[in-house]
Amino acid sequence: MRILMAVCCAALVFSGCASPRERLTAQLSRAASEHQILYGHQDDPAYGHAWLVTDWETDPLVRSDVKDVAGRYPAIVGFDLGGIELGDARNLDGVPFGLMRKAARQQVERGGVVTFSWHPRNPLTGGDAWDISSDQVVKAILPGGEKHAEFELWLERTADFFESLGDMPLIFRPWHENLGSWFWWGGRLCTAEEYRALYRYTWTYLTKERGLKNILWCYSPNGPVSAADFLSRYPGDDCVDMLGTDIYEYPAPGEALASAGQRYADQVRTMLATLQSLAAEHGKLLCLSETGFEGLPDPQWWTGVLYPAIQGSGICYVLTWRNAHDKPGHFYAPWKGFEYANDFKQFSEKEDIILL
Repeated sequence: MRILMAVCCAALVFSGCASPRERLTAQLSRAASEHQILYGHQDDPAYGHAWLVTDWETDPLVRSDVKDVAGRYPAIVGFDLGGIELGDARNLDGVPFGLMRKAARQQVERGGVVTFSWHPRNPLTGGDAWDISSDQVVKAILPGGEKHAEFELWLERTADFFESLGDMPLIFRPWHENLGSWFWWGGRLCTAEEYRALYRYTWTYLTKERGLKNILWCYSPNGPVSAADFLSRYPGDDCVDMLGTDIYEYPAPGEALASAGQRYADQVRTMLATLQSLAAEHGKLLCLSETGFEGLPDPQWWTGVLYPAIQGSGICYVLTWRNAHDKPGHFYAPWKGFEYANDFKQFSEKEDIILL
């Protein structure tokens, strides 16, 4: 199924008739069919472990922790839209939306890909995305709910931002990690029917009402889970282009690094094997949409843990989380001077790992 999709997309691209969505689909399908994995990093051009862009309008945005170590830019850059719904100038991590727009365009001009997640505020309580004090939030923003008009404004602002990017192709993965219960749209906070309605309403507004044709939609629950659990809130083939999952390494208290790494790698391999089967069945692309090990204490995490876990998995990309400039231990990619940076460089030089 995926090989056929890649051939069809490639034919469209060759004919010159491809839309932005089709061009991006062809790029990612080709990578998957050739057993290549694009490497991605969250917020890569906005800040790093010990630096921050302070004047994005004049800054060339060429700094990158990944490039400082590997000599090349990540093939995927991730950004988060949290705060766009309120009309803020910066997102929840302090990244200006103007910088985001400029960096996204540069990334695509380099031949790379941009993906957007969204951690919106809690519209019912006024709290953040992690405010799970009420299980009525999703119901409140669906049609007929008390916060529906406010939610429509949120979607309008999100669509305005995407529209400002022109016809640039992008990946959007809203309402992620939805099988856990740490976000107000998660497992115990709404019913499966309410979640599917939320995802589909978001898709319908951006795609049908606003006519945005440059978006690939990614459905990315937290893992590891069974195939049945993964599909339990699946919104439908018509509004999903890519299956993803978010899995991080979290050692148990006192657990040895080797044990934690083996457990994480087993979880990733098992989950991606499950998704590879589902992706083939549903005709979708496949990715490891978020992953990482905070602080990277394992000297061989990249070559000894992550790479064996994803090699030959069929994913088109893997994205590790951000390197916070204001939290010294909160980083998921190496930086210049990091003691285990060479392991990442070796990972980046694998024939099937793609950077720009």
